[in-house]
Amino acid sequence: MTRKRDSSTSPATPSAAASVAARSGLFTPVRDAVTGNWVDRHAPPAWRPYLRLSRMDRPIGTWLLWIPCLWAITLAASIDGWRWFDLWLVAGSGIGALLMRGAGCTWNDIQDRRIDAAVARTASRPIPAGAVTARQAAVWMVAQALTAFLILLTFNTTAIAWGIAACLPVAVYPFAKRFTYWPQAFLGLAFNWGALLLWIAHSGEVAWPAVLLYLAGIVWTLHYDTIYAHQDREDDAIIGVKSTARLFGKMTKPWLVAFTVLAAGAVTAAAGMAGSGPFGLMAGVALGTHMLWQVRATDIDDPERCMQVFRTTRIGGLGVAGLFLLEGMPGL
Repeated sequence: MTRKRDSSTSPATPSAAASVAARSGLFTPVRDAVTGNWVDRHAPPAWRPYLRLSRMDRPIGTWLLWIPCLWAITLAASIDGWRWFDLWLVAGSGIGALLMRGAGCTWNDIQDRRIDAAVARTASRPIPAGAVTARQAAVWMVAQALTAFLILLTFNTTAIAWGIAACLPVAVYPFAKRFTYWPQAFLGLAFNWGALLLWIAHSGEVAWPAVLLYLAGIVWTLHYDTIYAHQDREDDAIIGVKSTARLFGKMTKPWLVAFTVLAAGAVTAAAGMAGSGPFGLMAGVALGTHMLWQVRATDIDDPERCMQVFRTTRIGGLGVAGLFLLEGMPGL
């Protein structure tokens, strides 16, 4: 005799399973988020997937996008003095960094949704976790980018043009890991564009110190994002994703030391070309000292340690901005 299946114990249908996954994604924190962050604790559940797409639960990336902007503003102002509008450049670039980092990360997650689903650290992100669809994420991305564009419109015409041009490296970055072992270089091109943009917003034109700050930022990004990439080295090898972590392997630390020398040297050269005094010239030393500490503190075979060291990156970057700020202070 055939037994009638009890519907209460039957497997969930695909649509029901997706619904369960989506509801779970509203409440389950992303694996590499800061523990106890405000998104997980206080944000309304319906907002959480979108805030997580924007990495609001992981603020370090916003700092790393904003810091090159601060380098440019503080060094440029040390040459010809601070103006009231520079205060808006500081605040506006900070808000813009928050929005554009959110838009860029959303774009990255849309393109990487299948890769993220195959990597342990990223499988809990909103799209692979089923908390938000790719189409919903795209709408959220456009909303953030348009809001950032409104801030850009308050800058001078040349800066607006350079800000629009920044969309190119942002658009290309998610695909870089598919065709080169140097995706960190593409991230550097995108993440440090603010060094050029904010210099132009202050002075109206590009200058060699700004170019050197941009180059320093690119090498700095190669340094910190190589450390970050070692978290996923094994998973990346399995699924065929490329990175400098995989390329350098056991030779990572010598490469990190080389990046340290280049980044510190470029910051020092930028300060020298800007006519800086002792505070400005110390900025490269401060950055290099922190980067060398990161090299020593990193264990490339310990993903948790890599994340801990990576999260300290803003210390060195803010040290540079602080010394440039002191350089521009009257009477110092």
